[in-house]
Amino acid sequence: MRKPKRKFFKRLLIILTNTLIALLLLPLLVLFISNQVIRISAEAYLYDSPELIPYNRVGLVLGTSHRVRSGGPNPYFNNRMEAAAELYHSGKVSYLLLSGDNLTQWYNEPGQMREKLLELEVPDSAIYLDQSGLRTLDSVIRGREVFGQSGFTVVSQRFHNQRAVYIARQNGIEAVALNARDADRGNHPSILVREWFAKTNVFLDILLKKQPRFLGEQVEIGT
Repeated sequence: MRKPKRKFFKRLLIILTNTLIALLLLPLLVLFISNQVIRISAEAYLYDSPELIPYNRVGLVLGTSHRVRSGGPNPYFNNRMEAAAELYHSGKVSYLLLSGDNLTQWYNEPGQMREKLLELEVPDSAIYLDQSGLRTLDSVIRGREVFGQSGFTVVSQRFHNQRAVYIARQNGIEAVALNARDADRGNHPSILVREWFAKTNVFLDILLKKQPRFLGEQVEIGT
């Protein structure tokens, strides 16, 4: 009688072990597949310089803080603003829509972006602010629903542009993107980890039909 019991428990142990391995590997598989789908789908719409990028009336510049947590300058911010200014001065957009977080009076991404672009000789008349771009999804959807653009040029780093363009095109928006220079991610390892999960979260947003936190009255660009 002991041998059948041993065989039963041995088989049960194997089943439980395989199940545990599958449960551990499944989230990693979902992370990998979702990231690859977004990267591959967006690649044809990403450009590294303004020379070959098609003209769009509006460039959507995605926000980030001008400072890192230690208080030093944020290279992602500076590189992004330089790319946006280059896009404008090359004549590939007529207006820049600066979209970022401004939920409190002490944190104003669009305002910081505007100041930097003015330093880079972008005229104030070409700048519009979207102060409710709390997430990439919000910035992209508000670009159409609030600011009336059915297509635009996104400006951010490549890893961010992949996600923004994918979101836009899944929502029927004709978006392309200009890749700003990257920064040394060795100094910012959390950026890479966060982006992997952010790309996976895109599919959850699609499944739940997630919409921007705020919409509001329409704003006409270029009047």
